[in-house]
Amino acid sequence: MTRRAIDQEDPDRLYTVTGGRTRADETAFDSVSLVVSECRPTPGMQSEHVKILRMTRRPTAVVEISAELRLPVSVVKILLRDLLDTGRITVRHPSAATQAGQPDPELLKQVLIALHDL
Repeated sequence: MTRRAIDQEDPDRLYTVTGGRTRADETAFDSVSLVVSECRPTPGMQSEHVKILRMTRRPTAVVEISAELRLPVSVVKILLRDLLDTGRITVRHPSAATQAGQPDPELLKQVLIALHDL
């Protein structure tokens, strides 16, 4: 295991990153929620918040953010909650995207099968 991987899993570091908080509001995010930044980072922001805002210029799933930051999903949800509470990000649930006029995944699957059969 690399030194960086060990540092990332250090409980003291995770405690510092979250400000000692251990839980985020689970109703705001699930692992596949899409996060989009609504602003650019500002001077003085926590480095993880800056990374999230840069990463989410395009819709990015919570699990992708977690993997990129090499932080547990639970920690990322706490960081995302901070950004959501200050209006710096918006969260889109996949089901909401479908309701907003996006194609139904089942319909897309059927189209893909039909194209493959050609």
